[in-house]
Amino acid sequence: MAATARLDPHDEIADIDRRLFGGFVEHLGRHIYDGIFEPGHPDAGPDGFRRDVIDLVKELGVTTIRYPGGNFVSGYRWEDGIGPVDQRPRRLDLAWHSIETNEVGLHEFAGWLDQVGSDLMLAVNLGTRGTQEALDLLEYANVDAKTAWTDRRAANGRAEPFGVSMWCLGNEMDGPWQLGHRNAEDYGKIAARTAKAMRMVDPAIELVVCGSSGRSMPTFGSWERTVLEHTFDDVDFISCHAYYQERRGQAQEFLASSVDMTTFIESVVTTADAVAATKNSDKRIMISFDEWNIWYLHSDDGELMDKPEEPGWPVAPRLLEDRYSVLDAVVFGDLLITLLTHVDRVRSASLAQLVNVIAPIMTEPGGPAWRQTTFFPFSLTSRLAHGRAVHMPVSAPTFSSTAFGEVPTVDAVATIDEDGISVFVVNRSTTAPETLSVDLAPLLAELGRGLVVTESHLLHDDDMYAANTLEAPERVGLSTLTTEIDGASLRIELPAVSWGCVRLT
Repeated sequence: MAATARLDPHDEIADIDRRLFGGFVEHLGRHIYDGIFEPGHPDAGPDGFRRDVIDLVKELGVTTIRYPGGNFVSGYRWEDGIGPVDQRPRRLDLAWHSIETNEVGLHEFAGWLDQVGSDLMLAVNLGTRGTQEALDLLEYANVDAKTAWTDRRAANGRAEPFGVSMWCLGNEMDGPWQLGHRNAEDYGKIAARTAKAMRMVDPAIELVVCGSSGRSMPTFGSWERTVLEHTFDDVDFISCHAYYQERRGQAQEFLASSVDMTTFIESVVTTADAVAATKNSDKRIMISFDEWNIWYLHSDDGELMDKPEEPGWPVAPRLLEDRYSVLDAVVFGDLLITLLTHVDRVRSASLAQLVNVIAPIMTEPGGPAWRQTTFFPFSLTSRLAHGRAVHMPVSAPTFSSTAFGEVPTVDAVATIDEDGISVFVVNRSTTAPETLSVDLAPLLAELGRGLVVTESHLLHDDDMYAANTLEAPERVGLSTLTTEIDGASLRIELPAVSWGCVRLT
């Protein structure tokens, strides 16, 4: 059976919200300290931020960056990160069993965002703190009036507001590991109170309420329903978090990960719309998929790999520094296809995370920065996916998945903008190459003229476990995806375990 697809420009999903290509920076391990911020590094500027890392983050193309956590935020006192750096306190970070020096706080991070060209998305602490502290931070960040908090902001070097438009009401509050963990009823109440109060300060902000921290959580579904019953009128988004990893010797099963993400998204949408129905409301809660990635959180023996190896309370320990293979990057690219396929409801997403910590960018103290394999599908998708997303239903051979049944070997989605069309494809098979034939007739009829391939990129290696490392930072890169337009058909040659994209103009 050959793989076939049809590209009909009228089979629209929705316009693409550029926040879909967001990132996530948490005070965790070497993400900030020895990652984006390393005073004394040959490439560091006077502000201590590494210029080589800034260049890579800009190339990656992240739009909105969620900060400062993550689990970290549930124990964070935001006031520790403002004012003279030499007067800031050192604190225990209970989430990651480390010391937080607070050298980088809101002002420094906002300055870094100005350099990388990304917007700020702030999370407030609803774990160990509450409504008043969230209001204080919002006033400090956004209010354009003379108050005690805005006077402090000006004294700290920022007369104008930061103008943060998107705010997270805590983080993973369904998780027993979270400081201040609450059940759905209690979290829904504090989230609703905080949301109402924050809108009194700044009615224009968009608010994200915590959904389940994973589809496998025992409270999944009931958590979303209960939380939204409390917060429906006061929030714009509910969050989804999902991480995937290969279990030993189960590469083919791992390649079905995007099927799980699809089920996750569609389940949350169904629950949110059911709550809307009970309220006789036509409002639609959108999804902020503000944590997603490949993460080797568990060892092959099932042990959690989330604490530093160093004894005591280290500063910026090497933690969660996964090395990503071609296989990981192909699954990663397929997750991006899934996000694009659901842009009608997924209006924001944050790759977790950016530098050193489960990241597409790695650095060495005093040394180089380099791209991991996952860098390539993200940077290309962010650069080429504009305009509106369009369904591209694929008929293809299948493989058997223990968790998901029969899974198509090929998946694809297209985007259309004023300048052209982008097609994103994946071959999930571990053994067989696939030729995908795309029927362009509906598109050509709409355009009234022909198409040419102006870009084609392939992520593949004969060794699907090949990776980029400090010793071999360019071992894996992109090659040219073999394509051909024959009349009204686009033919794409996909090796086994590969991801690719094509630009048509």
